[in-house]
Amino acid sequence: MADEHQFIEDGLRRSQINEFFADELGRAGYGGMDVAQTPMGTQIVLKAEKPGMVIGKGGKNIRKITTELEERFDMDDPQIDVQEVDEPDLNAQIVADRLANALERGWYFRKAGHTTIDRIMDAGALGAEIVLSGKVTGARSRVEKFNRGYIKHNGEPAEEVVDHGQGVAVMKLGTIGVNVKIIPPGATLPDDFEVREDAEVPEVEQAAVDADADEGVESLLEEEPDEVPDADDDVDVPDEDPAEVIDEEVVEEVVEETQGTAAEATDVAAEEPVDEDVDADELDELDEEIESEAADLVAEMEAADEEDEEDE
Repeated sequence: MADEHQFIEDGLRRSQINEFFADELGRAGYGGMDVAQTPMGTQIVLKAEKPGMVIGKGGKNIRKITTELEERFDMDDPQIDVQEVDEPDLNAQIVADRLANALERGWYFRKAGHTTIDRIMDAGALGAEIVLSGKVTGARSRVEKFNRGYIKHNGEPAEEVVDHGQGVAVMKLGTIGVNVKIIPPGATLPDDFEVREDAEVPEVEQAAVDADADEGVESLLEEEPDEVPDADDDVDVPDEDPAEVIDEEVVEEVVEETQGTAAEATDVAAEEPVDEDVDADELDELDEEIESEAADLVAEMEAADEEDEEDE
């Protein structure tokens, strides 16, 4: 048989055994079971509110259950251990059966739901949820929920931490399904945390600095900066305004370029035939402008020479 089929068959067999115990031990307050395979046989741990009723007078009832398990479910040497439930209000299966019986006796569903969930929270549960589904009050089916505290609906905590219980109430209009989920007190959830005031925090040791390693920033800041030479000793700073200082060589080059440009323009004008349309007055004005520019440059040069002589 493939593994998938084996898992399905084991789950089906477990559900059938659970239903068998729920029918046989309903009056004893059946609270669930645990099945484990051992080398000696199948170990079954029953949880009940009234263990005496499960065992029966002289062990008569427990022997009857053992024989029926061997015949109906083909179990080899089943060993049944009965444990008493310490707090029935924290066992989801017992609570579901109680609520179903209350509905069958005529309790109003809202009163029964609130009373049951209040008893669960008074017992110390971290959270609880009761879901009633079916024809609760009329011909139309609906779902009613009662919530208190904190409850997990999915993930591993929903399977490992939350206790589940199911019951059925047979009413005149139809059946009502009862589903109960309880988180018991002291349950550890993945998102729980604890703040410890007396926790000792270990001291953090500074890493030792190697002598041959590069110098750090702190050591460089502690060193004294190098001395900067005074500006009066090594650097000559001119007292005159740079804008007033005129280079004579640059002025002479400008004058020579201007005179050469004027001579070239004169030669070109002499070589080229003058049109009759050009007026003689325009030529005279051009010559006057060139002469005035040259005179200004010469005057600037002479003024610069006089200033240098005065400074000396």
